[in-house]
Amino acid sequence: MKRKRVMQVYLNDEEYQQVIASSELAGLSISTFARNVCLGSKIASREDAMARRELLKVNADLGRLGGLLKQTITASGDREKIRPLLLDIEKTQAELKAKIRAI
Repeated sequence: MKRKRVMQVYLNDEEYQQVIASSELAGLSISTFARNVCLGSKIASREDAMARRELLKVNADLGRLGGLLKQTITASGDREKIRPLLLDIEKTQAELKAKIRAI
């Protein structure tokens, strides 16, 4: 759909700089950013996306660590020493997933 309408808004220098900075964080043009904000769309910043990816990597690392600990339990048969570590890993993974969803 072709856009034909133009909106004007008056800003002071500080407000204008804030709009520019926010649009750059979101990786959007000023026009697209302003349109999305005015229409109530959620604006995700590139920093949020990068943080989400990093948290997902940490979560995967914790999963691999848990797998290695389970192998150690199987090989050594010493469940009582390693079981608390596995529980801590599971708890940390649950916390990470909650943080990722919040971003």
